[in-house]
Amino acid sequence: MKFDELEARMRAIESANDPVALPDVHMVARIDGRNFTRLTKETHKFEAPYDERFRDFMIQTTGHLMQCGFRILYGYTQSDEISLLFHRDETTFDRKIRKYTSVLAGEASAKFSILLGDVAAFDCRIAQLATGQSVCDYFRWRNEDAHRNALNGHCYWLLRKQGKSSEAATAMLQGASVSEKNDLLFHAGINFNDLPAWQKRGIGLMWEVYDKPARNRKTGEEVAALRRRLKTELNLPIKEEYGKFILSILKFVANPSQKSKEFKQ
Repeated sequence: MKFDELEARMRAIESANDPVALPDVHMVARIDGRNFTRLTKETHKFEAPYDERFRDFMIQTTGHLMQCGFRILYGYTQSDEISLLFHRDETTFDRKIRKYTSVLAGEASAKFSILLGDVAAFDCRIAQLATGQSVCDYFRWRNEDAHRNALNGHCYWLLRKQGKSSEAATAMLQGASVSEKNDLLFHAGINFNDLPAWQKRGIGLMWEVYDKPARNRKTGEEVAALRRRLKTELNLPIKEEYGKFILSILKFVANPSQKSKEFKQ
């Protein structure tokens, strides 16, 4: 068999199950840490339930993913996961899902490993969302999941620090109501409502346009050049207001001002 024939046959086999994202739908990637409980609680022993150094590693990894070749409108991270909202018209790799998942998982793993100084791995999946409301629902889901995880995490690690075993702490929280969990923390001197918002609701990263002082090379005149940079938000809105916040990102992209179109990265 000639090489060209062999290559065509092998490429056909290789791409037989190579789905692409539908056109005109929103894509959201969710990137999750693999075996991060052991990595962060046993191998490297970050502070439990939350550690600012780990938080900053996740922020830096999210920022890296937003600048690795895709048009990402919004990044969100909580715990050991990252969600990325693509521009609806993203066409990199002809929207082949395999390419998105492999590249993003690889980039996240590499970046976090460099920050940690040890091997860390992430996996990735792509959700296809037909409407802006579905995009809002997705991010509200992750926002509410962060809130639930924060309450459970603070309760669990309080019990562990009080000497309870992992099994005992889990059993004590099994079936407990939100009110009972809040009471458990309150009696230990922790008011859940007063905890940092980033622990309870996660962290958002978005692009902002700003004026950067510059000089016209021809005239020498001082001018303002439009640039963009990533902004990190540690105090995200919640519930309905968070949904409106996500919609505002989509609406801005759908109807950008002329000024925003002209910025250079």
